[in-house]
Amino acid sequence: MATTYTLEEVQKHNSPTDLWMIIHNKVYDITDFVQEHPGGEEVLIDETGKDATEAFEDIGHSDEAREMLEKYYIGEVDEKSRTPEKSYSTLRAGELPEDEKKGSILRFLVPAVAVAGVLIYKFVLAPQKH
Repeated sequence: MATTYTLEEVQKHNSPTDLWMIIHNKVYDITDFVQEHPGGEEVLIDETGKDATEAFEDIGHSDEAREMLEKYYIGEVDEKSRTPEKSYSTLRAGELPEDEKKGSILRFLVPAVAVAGVLIYKFVLAPQKH
């Protein structure tokens, strides 16, 4: 069973030499990772001692970064300190958002009218000119 921490306990670990944060209601001790973080230590220090889920998701971390996080997992947040889970975009670093494909009658109608016009011209109007 995982160790449970209160938000108050996590908040005490808020320095570059003792850095904890919460991501998706899991507690991570990322002190040893501060110097390695590709985004710089400042962004981690800004989120230390609190729930950093939104900041983590806003960046769009890669699957590799998410896997790396497991190494620093030390426990869960207690029930009182938990934040409700939100739905976040599945967009990851290095990916581009896909365009939404909206259904419209015009996507079908315009090409159909163009094809009909060509056929009418070719088989009805053009033969009369000879």
